[in-house]
Amino acid sequence: MPSFDIVSEVDLHALTNAVDQAGRIVANRFDFKGVDAAFEREERRVLITAEAEFQVTQMEDMLRSALVKCDIDPGAMDVGAIETSGKQVRQAVTLKHGLDSAQCKAIVKRIKEEKMKVQAAIQGDQVRVTGKKRDDLQAVIALLKDGDFGAPLQFNNFRD
Repeated sequence: MPSFDIVSEVDLHALTNAVDQAGRIVANRFDFKGVDAAFEREERRVLITAEAEFQVTQMEDMLRSALVKCDIDPGAMDVGAIETSGKQVRQAVTLKHGLDSAQCKAIVKRIKEEKMKVQAAIQGDQVRVTGKKRDDLQAVIALLKDGDFGAPLQFNNFRD
């Protein structure tokens, strides 16, 4: 039976590329010349540091545009509060990974509301959808792309 998985993942290699690209943008911008501003990545967390609060918000926008260029949905960003310590201003941006149980239940509920001829099962932090016809599965993908579930969705492991 054909099946596929619904997941919410961030490719770490693409994230590294996006952070490096945003760092190059900051290094080349005229209004950031002589300013101590940087991006630091630790796993799925990016720490933005600068000298002023408005610079941190500008750097957040630069990071968001770099994520889009690297095919990472900026909806995965969980932006923290801006913290001031001394003459440094910091902001932590965490990228969401995996679906929590409430999101999985909402996805399954949405599929069942449409009364499609597919079965949806929660498997940890992902949802597996199986059906008899490939067209039914493609209809589910189209349905879920229009919905808002609080996290960007990817559809992978499509098996015929």
